[in-house]
Amino acid sequence: MMHFRTNAVQHHGLRNQGATCYLNSVLQVLFMTREFREAVDRHTHYLDRHLGDLFNELQRHTTFTHTLTHQLSIRVWEQEDAAEYFVEIVTRSSPEASQIFRGQLIHKTKCSKCNTVKKTEPHFWLLPLALMDSNSKTYSVVDGIREFFRDSHFRGLDQMYCEECDDKVDATVTCEVKHHPEVLVLLLKRFDFDYHYMRYVKSHQAVDVNLSLHIPENQTYELYAAVDHVGDLRGGHYTATIKNQDEDQWYNFNDERVTRIRPIRLEKTKNAYLLFYKKKQKMSDAPKECEIIKIENQCRYMKNGTFTPKNMCLLFRVVIILSIVVVTLSRT
Repeated sequence: MMHFRTNAVQHHGLRNQGATCYLNSVLQVLFMTREFREAVDRHTHYLDRHLGDLFNELQRHTTFTHTLTHQLSIRVWEQEDAAEYFVEIVTRSSPEASQIFRGQLIHKTKCSKCNTVKKTEPHFWLLPLALMDSNSKTYSVVDGIREFFRDSHFRGLDQMYCEECDDKVDATVTCEVKHHPEVLVLLLKRFDFDYHYMRYVKSHQAVDVNLSLHIPENQTYELYAAVDHVGDLRGGHYTATIKNQDEDQWYNFNDERVTRIRPIRLEKTKNAYLLFYKKKQKMSDAPKECEIIKIENQCRYMKNGTFTPKNMCLLFRVVIILSIVVVTLSRT
């Protein structure tokens, strides 16, 4: 992510205990995700209590993560994977907190011989986008999403077993979204096993990251955070770039150092690893113009009339509708 620095920092950092930059970066994203921060603050069980204590300290000053590294049995001098510990933290959080990141897919496998369709509905915390299979010099996140949801065909040596036919058959697998999470997390699979060298390697593939993303079943998301990784498998460093959603301002979190920044472009980045997108409200869920006009007419009627039981009923309806409008607009 390309950016340059400005001043006036309002946030605090997390101290590195040795090689815990991956943990610090993930925790800063979770802290800056308002819905998650507020949810863990309402619970004293699961991992929420320890997250809540850390978040309360982080609002006041730079702090350590000793309690969480102990709870997660982390060896602080060993570099770990940020995506792995993101999943570890949300799965150990309360259902109310973790459901913000929890989505659900529908996989349908259709036998080409008997046309039987088998369906599974797995949940997910993040969607992995493969970089190793990309033949282009610059990888597009939009193309990656399109590829993820593209139908898969299994033929020849790749045939699948059909219970109804009791035989290997050609099959087609489709993927749909059953539930869109409030926050969609994309994993750019930079670390993968290379069968040519017989070892894990890191891909430095340049990636075009879109600020706005359209997911199948007509859902739009907006980018608000990214976890970057520089270096390779033997030695690297994680940082996080996050937008404060209250003030529409971006910050870079590099362990205890926090810098206010202004993004200038999000293309051809070779460091982006985890991308966090917040769900936008669908236009169909927005208040309809006719409802606003109806409210105005009812308010005008009550202003000129008297507070009869009928008018009081109208007033009650107006208050309810206005409350819905306010809540809806606050989420956009």
